[in-house]
Amino acid sequence: MRTQHLRRISAWFIIFFLLWSAPPPVFADQTLGVRHELPNGLVWLFSQQNSLPLVTVNLLIKGGVLRDPPGKAGLANLTALLLTKGTKTKSATQIAQELDFLGAKLSSHGEDDYNLLSLTVLKKDLAAGLQLFEDILKHPALAPEEIKRMVAQLKASFQSDADDPAIVASRAFFRRLYGDHPYGHPTKGTVDGLTAITRHDLVDFHARYYRPNNAILSIVGDLTLEEAQEWVGKIFGSWEALPVPDIQVPAPPPLNKKECQIINKNISQAHIIWGHLGMARRNQDFYAFQVMNYLLGGGGFASRLMDNIRENRGLVYNVVSSFNPGLETGAFAVSLETKNDKAKEAVAEVLHEIHRLRSTPVTAEELQDAKSYLIGSFPRKMDSLGKRAWLLNYVELYGLGLDYPSRYPELISRLTPTDIQQVAQKYLHPEAYLLVVVGKREQLPPLSEKNIQKEGIASEP
Repeated sequence: MRTQHLRRISAWFIIFFLLWSAPPPVFADQTLGVRHELPNGLVWLFSQQNSLPLVTVNLLIKGGVLRDPPGKAGLANLTALLLTKGTKTKSATQIAQELDFLGAKLSSHGEDDYNLLSLTVLKKDLAAGLQLFEDILKHPALAPEEIKRMVAQLKASFQSDADDPAIVASRAFFRRLYGDHPYGHPTKGTVDGLTAITRHDLVDFHARYYRPNNAILSIVGDLTLEEAQEWVGKIFGSWEALPVPDIQVPAPPPLNKKECQIINKNISQAHIIWGHLGMARRNQDFYAFQVMNYLLGGGGFASRLMDNIRENRGLVYNVVSSFNPGLETGAFAVSLETKNDKAKEAVAEVLHEIHRLRSTPVTAEELQDAKSYLIGSFPRKMDSLGKRAWLLNYVELYGLGLDYPSRYPELISRLTPTDIQQVAQKYLHPEAYLLVVVGKREQLPPLSEKNIQKEGIASEP
């Protein structure tokens, strides 16, 4: 027992030291790795990185929220969370103890477009780590008591969410924007959806979608290609492929006018989201949109929204624009926090900046600053084993190619002020948007749809 305890402490210390104390790996080349495919349809990607005696393994299952069936929101994420809560031969406690003994990191969770199972382990413990990984992947217990416990935890989190005005605003925004489309509900689902999920649903979801021909495996770390091939064949070669149905989801409801939702909450600071649908990740305008978003509100203190509305006018505590493109069309949103009585003025300035992007080309100087930041910060997307493993999954999922890091600088650097203006004109819609405001109703200025149209908040500058 004492030997095991000392080994466990040693393993944890080594991984902690390597991940947090050692300098990040240096990636000399700009090719992410190599791509292979097994006869069962599993696409696997590999990048040899010998700077640390560690290996990271990511398995991405295509689906996530997009695979949630109607009325059972949260099924994909719940399936992912339960993988680590017991297999047919190991309890959740035994899995935790084994990971603790190995000093390994293992996680499983769901997102909009995918579920992800991830392992990081010392190379010397890779055999034991992968055996556990395989067991969790292929033989989850999905035990009734664990299902009940996890559902209770998720439901309890909704109670705390109701006290967070930013979450309340976000939930209302996405619920109206997407309607019955799966992107309209949180990854963790809804209270009603979680209540409706049965163990049979979980078993069926796992059997249907956790298949090699519906997965992307990435392996990064201290292995040779020959070693990686041997492990992939051993752990995943016998994994049975089955036909996987295409993703079929309803279209989001139309948004062809200005709409405003006010949610009354006794708070002094209003939380506001302005936005509409944006684009999918495979859209060729993604790069111009990314630069445009950086200039508008995604660049922190370098952005126009922050400079105008916070720094110059002092109207908001925080303002940021964001877009989240996925396999389906993602949302474009501007989020801001301001005093209740300043809500209308702050929204008017958001619209002013959007109109300015649409009507006037950006300056060469600010465009160059945006390009320099985006290109210069790109290497940070792969400056650790975990980040590089995820980037491998990402480029495969969205069809970007393993040469994406070498192409990205050119994709950004060739953009012109005209490109930015055109993408703003095409994808920003000051004439038809959704405005969600969470604040103290009696202190808010008129923000109804009628007042927005009548009072000209969206008028051209």
